[in-house]
This record gives sequence, C-alpha cells and structure tokens, in this order.
Amino acid sequence: MSLAAAPARLAAGLFILNSGLGKRNLPEEAAQGLRDMGAVGVPQLADVPAKDFGRYISYGEMGLGAALLTPKVPGWAAGAALGAFSAGLLNMYRKTPGMTVDGIRPTQEGTAVAKDVFMLGIAGTLILDSIFN
Repeated sequence: MSLAAAPARLAAGLFILNSGLGKRNLPEEAAQGLRDMGAVGVPQLADVPAKDFGRYISYGEMGLGAALLTPKVPGWAAGAALGAFSAGLLNMYRKTPGMTVDGIRPTQEGTAVAKDVFMLGIAGTLILDSIFN
C-alpha cells in the first residue's frame, strides 16, 4: 500500500467497516427497506429474501472495509471493489424518485446518499496510485 493512499484507504475502510458492523443484526423490516432501495438501482435484488440481503450487505461491507484496511491488498483491487460498491450506491441514488432535483443534484433527502460520490473518487485515486506508483 502506498503511503499516499493510506489516509484515503483508512477513512473509507473504517467508514464502510463500521457501516457493515452496524447492519449485523438488522430487523427484517430494516433489511427489506434497504433491499427495496437497492432494487431501484439493481432490479435483481428484489428477488433476494430480505433477511438474506441484510446478511449479505453486512458481510459485504465488512469485507470491503477490511480489504481497504489491509495493507497487503493491492490498491487497484481495493479501488476496484470500492468503485463497484460506490457505483451501485450512486446508481440507486440516481434512480430513486425524490433523491435528485434533476438526476444529479441532490434534494435534501438525497444528500445522505449523494456523499457516496466521494467513495467513487477515492476508488479512482487508489487505482491510479496503484498504476503510477
């Protein structure tokens, strides 16, 4: 891991790991709400049982956070995983009614999800740092 990329990996990794840990024991209604929001961006998620989706998203976030925090994981791999994750979140944001004013600029309800654009930027930085260093 590049020393220059360490702060970005640390910030994103801790944030995502904490998010995954917080979703470990989601009530089924909360998991269903997350699944339904995700299904707006990725329609195939609607077929996943809510309880399973809650476990998958929790494990996925914990795994991604751990990968970002592990120095042995190459920057390009951590960046690619983070990029895929954040692109999925941004696709959901873009397609969910009421989250954007014009398909890009967030409404007040969309601001919490629009911040995920920073994760996409971090992903690009990790990939480029890995290529050029």
